[in-house]
Amino acid sequence: MTESERYGSRRRRASDSHWGPAAPPASAESSGEAEADPREVARAIVLRQLSASAKSRRQLEDKLADRNVPEDVAREVLDRFEEVNLVDDRAYAGMFVRSRAETRRLSRSALRRELAQRGITGEIADEALEQRSDHDELRDAHALVRKKLPASLDPSDRKERDRLTRRLVSMLGRKGYPPGLAFAVVKEELGALESSAEEFESEEFAGDEFSADGFPGDGSSGDEYAAGGSTVGGRDRPDPDGAHVWDTP
Repeated sequence: MTESERYGSRRRRASDSHWGPAAPPASAESSGEAEADPREVARAIVLRQLSASAKSRRQLEDKLADRNVPEDVAREVLDRFEEVNLVDDRAYAGMFVRSRAETRRLSRSALRRELAQRGITGEIADEALEQRSDHDELRDAHALVRKKLPASLDPSDRKERDRLTRRLVSMLGRKGYPPGLAFAVVKEELGALESSAEEFESEEFAGDEFSADGFPGDGSSGDEYAAGGSTVGGRDRPDPDGAHVWDTP
């Protein structure tokens, strides 16, 4: 399908959705916009769209087609906007990749699909995607998985681990990461989480150890705290009031 056929098809779909396939077009007497200069109408539409947010040329073409702007008029107006750099697919693509990578951490393949949906392909898309490296994708994949990990994970619960693995890999897949990379990242992050849990449990167990006499496990038997006085330097010191207490510095 040529560009002209594609634009005409969009105009027909827009007209059918607005009027219905059998409805007649609005007359000039009933539509003030139909009496206006179509170029001025097109310029106003484009300016409104650009004031709301940056747009690619394809997106603006779609908006003009939705409003039944003739194709030749749309092309003329958009060409003029490109001449004054108000419409710039190269700048838009670069900004789009930076923004989507930062806010959604999408992979390059997902970003390429979204650019294509906005009419940006080929050299311009390739140049925009050069901003993202393999290292960037790996870093973002790890960050996405860590954000979704639970606070703790029982290493012995194989069923729960498998369920969590499938969920995290699917999440990365929806953002365009290939299965091999997704599985590797999830496996590494789950392994780190399990190691942290085991280390925490070991430290807790070590802190709870006591000697056979009920005192902290420092090798003392408690005999130095014999009745009759507290101990200083291995010798009992009687309390002057007759009470036997531990010596407190």
